[in-house]
Amino acid sequence: MGDTPAVTYRAKTNYTEEKARGYADREARRNVPELKLVERAFQFIPRGRVLDVPCGGGRVTVLLGKLGYEMSAADYSEPMRQITRETTAANGLNVPVFKEDIENLSQADRSFDAIVCFRFFHHLPNEELRRKVVGELCRVARRHVAMSYFNPKTLRALEQKLRRLRGRKLSVFNTPLAEVTAYFEVNGFELARNFRLDAINNLHLAVFERVPD
Repeated sequence: MGDTPAVTYRAKTNYTEEKARGYADREARRNVPELKLVERAFQFIPRGRVLDVPCGGGRVTVLLGKLGYEMSAADYSEPMRQITRETTAANGLNVPVFKEDIENLSQADRSFDAIVCFRFFHHLPNEELRRKVVGELCRVARRHVAMSYFNPKTLRALEQKLRRLRGRKLSVFNTPLAEVTAYFEVNGFELARNFRLDAINNLHLAVFERVPD
């Protein structure tokens, strides 16, 4: 796919080789609780073909691959894709890794049983982009979408709000669950489960299921 002419949010082109490696190393400190969150959510999603998008450094791809899901991984950033290739290979997994723009996925309708979209949605700065991304995830998912978001009704979100009021520029956006759910309902999905990382953090992971036709 060609590059998008206008960058619509900073994270889209933020990951150079250096930044991608730094992100992967930094995120390793958060792996245990965050991967437990993903594992909890996928207890309610049957084994099948799963697309991890954007895959980042591949930690979710590896987790779900080891749990028996047939994984594919995609990201807009080539350095992130390369890290995912290295990570999956080091864990003995044969996973196709390819380029995707999450705003315009190249995959066919309902071509994956489930999609996981972890630690991405909070980068989207406006409703138009959020609706567009959710629409693409729902189009490509046959039955389930597991997507994380930042909940504004948390202590961490309040802390971020205070930092903004003090003039700090932050590129993360908190979104109420009701708003997230509304995006999915328009696309024929309903909220099945919602999980939080802990009592303080604003990271939540919601599982949505397609309403039977």
